[in-house]
Amino acid sequence: MFSTSLVYASQSPLASLFDVFTKSSDGPTNDPFPQASTNSTILKYPDTPGYGVRARESRFCDGTVKTHTGYIDIGSRHLFFYYFESRGQPATDDVIMWIQGGPGGSGSVGLFMENGPCRAITPDGEISYHSDSWNTNANVIYIDQPVGVGFSYSDAGETISTTDAAAKDIATSIALLFDHFELGDRAFHIAGESYGGRYVPMFASTLYDQNRRLLAQGFGTVNLKSVMIGNGSPDWASLINSFVDFQCSIAPVQSISKCVKMKSLESRVQRWMSASCIETFDEISCGAAQKAGWDEFVNAYGETGLNYYDYTKECEGGAEQSCYFLFTYMEKYLNRTDVRESINVDSSFSGGFNISSQGVMDAFVSNFDQGHSSMPYVAQLLERGIRVLIYAGENDFICNTRSQELWMSSMEWSGKDVFAVQNVRSWEVDGKAAGKTKNAHALTYATIAGAGHMAPYDKPRETLEMLERWLTVKNL
Repeated sequence: MFSTSLVYASQSPLASLFDVFTKSSDGPTNDPFPQASTNSTILKYPDTPGYGVRARESRFCDGTVKTHTGYIDIGSRHLFFYYFESRGQPATDDVIMWIQGGPGGSGSVGLFMENGPCRAITPDGEISYHSDSWNTNANVIYIDQPVGVGFSYSDAGETISTTDAAAKDIATSIALLFDHFELGDRAFHIAGESYGGRYVPMFASTLYDQNRRLLAQGFGTVNLKSVMIGNGSPDWASLINSFVDFQCSIAPVQSISKCVKMKSLESRVQRWMSASCIETFDEISCGAAQKAGWDEFVNAYGETGLNYYDYTKECEGGAEQSCYFLFTYMEKYLNRTDVRESINVDSSFSGGFNISSQGVMDAFVSNFDQGHSSMPYVAQLLERGIRVLIYAGENDFICNTRSQELWMSSMEWSGKDVFAVQNVRSWEVDGKAAGKTKNAHALTYATIAGAGHMAPYDKPRETLEMLERWLTVKNL
């Protein structure tokens, strides 16, 4: 999820002190939380007071596997997570952490709407088993981050307002979870979408650097293998530079007169951003340039009444509904007392659950977080052999395919020239075209035909096949 209203310590994980697990019955179920355990698994680190994991085991959402829900405690900050074990070989399968966008989006969007083991929350609060879940052959973690998002909270009202600060908490959280669930050297992947394009490269980079420090201190490390970014926004300038082309040429939904007006403004906005955001960085001028482009080009698209996340559909309920009534259904479901109890929501969390936190978004915007590019972090991960998958639903407007092409072509890295000359080819699923792809060295780009911003929502079979080929290091 990506809001259309956007304006302008290194820790030492040790062995767990104790673990308590409970058993539940096997088999698919429509019961959202059968046989929930009343016990919690607790992990504390003596040399880092206040750091630990509190988790409950149940069969929530997916009756075929163990589910662990609870909190990662980082001092006075508490990040809520869901951990679904793999339907395949949970003891050996890879681990994925899913990062939602926003900024301020809850991981519940990915869980219930996109690639999680249950989907289709109805107005009456019913959920169903999802056969194309990403935990088919992987262990998957969904997290509400930073504090203030979803069920995550802080004791003293602490807030996180930059991706850099959020990255430190995520890197610490990953180390804690790996120790807690005894994941050892299991292959690990960070995936995310939308503002996740800003988050994921920095989160992965912070984890990579944390590994180096842990290794030097004689502690275990996390086996980071890849990052995956779906319809992301690693570079705001490229994003804004894509809007006119997309709605006037690639998917011409605008009137000719509107496109002529936007084209006349586009060159001025591009020159302004180039001078104040790229050649030099002047936060005030860069922010003004980006806001001008956003206000002119995104608002023009909004006037069409089309879905920001899929130009082939109408926007359900307007932008305040994020163009999908499903967001309202998810909030209603997760505000139920029985659901909260089943997933181990802390009694200290007394507020209402919101799919997206306006307060977190406002804090990031006030710090002009979106004005800083994550492209250099993508490049540095590639230089270190960390595989990078960029995928994009072809129908998305807000983080469209044109923006992906712009930032990838401008990114400076050792494989830039080789990637640029690679031919684009079709990739298929079940003998049918699923999209276009190209790759060079550790970088792969893939589009998904017929999908919008939330690609796994629109094309679950195709995105699962894409994921499984990626995890097994096969070409699309």
